[in-house]
Amino acid sequence: MPSKNELTEILQKIDEREPERSRLVRYYEGKQPLTFLSPEAIENLGNRLSTVSVNVPRLVVETIAERLRVTGFTKPEVWGSWLGNDMDTLSSVVHREALLLGEAYVIVWADSAGRPLVSVESATQMAVTTDPGTRAITSAVKRWSTKDATHAVWYGPDQIVRYKARSVGATTTGFEVVETIDNPLGRVPVVVFRNGGRLLTRGVSEMLDVLPLTDALVKLTTDLLTASETAARPRRWATGIEPVRPDDETIEDEEPDEDLVNPYGETDKMMIAEPPDAKFGQLPAADLVGYENAVSIIMREISAVSGLPDHMLGLAGSNPTSADSIRASEATLTAKAEARQGNFGRSWRQVAQLILAVESGADPALFDVGVKWADPSTRSAAQEADAVTKLAQAGILPASIALERLGYDSDEIARIEAAKDREAARASIADVQARADLARNLEGQGMNQPASLAAAGLFAAANETRNGEAS
Repeated sequence: MPSKNELTEILQKIDEREPERSRLVRYYEGKQPLTFLSPEAIENLGNRLSTVSVNVPRLVVETIAERLRVTGFTKPEVWGSWLGNDMDTLSSVVHREALLLGEAYVIVWADSAGRPLVSVESATQMAVTTDPGTRAITSAVKRWSTKDATHAVWYGPDQIVRYKARSVGATTTGFEVVETIDNPLGRVPVVVFRNGGRLLTRGVSEMLDVLPLTDALVKLTTDLLTASETAARPRRWATGIEPVRPDDETIEDEEPDEDLVNPYGETDKMMIAEPPDAKFGQLPAADLVGYENAVSIIMREISAVSGLPDHMLGLAGSNPTSADSIRASEATLTAKAEARQGNFGRSWRQVAQLILAVESGADPALFDVGVKWADPSTRSAAQEADAVTKLAQAGILPASIALERLGYDSDEIARIEAAKDREAARASIADVQARADLARNLEGQGMNQPASLAAAGLFAAANETRNGEAS
């Protein structure tokens, strides 16, 4: 059981990065403030432009997360518990949270029936302490609030302690021990998914490099909208026309009046003037091509730092013409996804070890298990199938490995192989039946006794094959 100071210290870790996480979530949801909106633009636009969202940060996270798909483990017995806990879907949530906030967590325990129970947790509710020498997790805590209390669970290698504070929103004080449970695993049942390639730093958000560029892009978009509102439309002018008061009465005295207005409304389609020296004209509309060029520069800078190819950022004229050109343009993005597979694969390996330990009661370190990932590169189905088929026909790949290379999981491979066996059995029955019919026809045409014996043998073979399929 942790001391009071130890519990306070680890609970503080949850809150110390809360401002940074809130900022990242706002950008991910497209709710960041208009950073460069000038007072003049606000005055011109009024309340008609409260927010502008060019959500490149979400695109950065989603394009990498969709390339991280766990397809299996080297120990097939893990897959049943994996599917039973909906991790085929929730694993993508873990990847997305880690890419967004820099860290995500998974807890592995046992349910009331003794089956593995895997839960996905957010970095906004959890924190861990690590050994400075081995960097292994020494303790972890989860804290959440309900409508009338705040709950916390401390996870240690030998014990798990439940706490409760009788106030909503408690951070570090007021927690009392509710329950203490022994931990038979001998390891903290919490796994951290940390995003980032450096050794001693905390996990970093994948969006971090594009946030300033996103602000610049939003600024240019805001200026574009402001210009289109104030200068892009053709403006009309008139001379020799007297201004009027708001009640449309013509000015008869020479005293200045601050309430004078334009006699012609902004949306008037026709303007009529009685003075003979009145003249009307129109100013040319403002050219917005400069904004388009500036936006293109910022988008290319975003592409350089994020690895997103031009066609994903919507840059005109950059659409690849073939599958090979798509793969070439996405080489940086694919390499980044492969690096994240390496980071997260180590954590999924620890999750699989804990699942096997819960099922068997053995030490998690005794299980040597690996993670299988789907190919993160973009390939057309026809091209991938052609390459795998050639390898299988050459005898380099067996059928099961070929199906795995095509992206099928272990359950789908088992169903495919069973269906192939059934089709082969039906084809064998049809072949034997055809040969038996041929032998019978020969016998009916007065052929010799060996033909009758052959027909009898074929009938027996057909019956044997049919009975084997039924069994």
